[in-house]
Amino acid sequence: MAAGRSIGELIGGIPYRMAFAGGWIDQPFVSRLDPEPPGSMVVVGLKPTFRCLDRAGMATSTRSVALRLWNGTLPDRDPAALVRELYAEENRGRSEPSGSQDMIGLVYPGVCRLDYDHRHEGGVFPAHIEQNTDPAVASWLERVVYLLPVAQRPDGYYPLEIKNLDPAWIRRLGSSGRDCFQAIVRRDLSSFGASLNESMACWEAILPCTVRHPALTVDLLAVMRYYQSRYPGAMYSGCGGGYLFVASGEPVPGAIRVKVRFE
Repeated sequence: MAAGRSIGELIGGIPYRMAFAGGWIDQPFVSRLDPEPPGSMVVVGLKPTFRCLDRAGMATSTRSVALRLWNGTLPDRDPAALVRELYAEENRGRSEPSGSQDMIGLVYPGVCRLDYDHRHEGGVFPAHIEQNTDPAVASWLERVVYLLPVAQRPDGYYPLEIKNLDPAWIRRLGSSGRDCFQAIVRRDLSSFGASLNESMACWEAILPCTVRHPALTVDLLAVMRYYQSRYPGAMYSGCGGGYLFVASGEPVPGAIRVKVRFE
């Protein structure tokens, strides 16, 4: 029986993370073609207030490794060292490693802009992390971000079957992350939404299977564009769907709210 147990006891104390504009720039096969590095993306640490869906772009596989590695809670050690420890553990023996943004988003509190430059450690780890743990920024983000469950990644789905790695689009992708961070820090809803929309346009151009694929059973583009046309912005939590992050100054029907971890 689970009566009397906290949600933390049920799902573990390791945070979740949201990844906003600029995602995929943490992959060296993308960042090495950026003509004006660094390119940026944004991650946000989340308190584990509910169990996020697996295969939905919320770094749940990385979190599972962290739960096992650290016995359910984040160690009180240097976060940069924890990121490298977790990166090594998850990607041991993998031919296509998970990007380091997953680990950083779980380990670092607050809102972080990750600046990736292929000339720095081959683009595996960011050349710089710009972090904001202002409670007012965290509170604002909690008020304007809505999560809509759309679809988990299905079996047989592979997002990298088509790669149109146009440097101009990659530059736009990296710029969307910088714009996103600036908008969040300034608490500018319109610019925040625009950065999400721009990032999704880049995904569709560079890696079209992230939003269109024969294995997908949901018309991800149609769903996303419905919300983009009615709210300041929207983007998916990961390739193949997952959650749709909707930026809105008003309630979004059916959406989940989050709590930002800022300390």
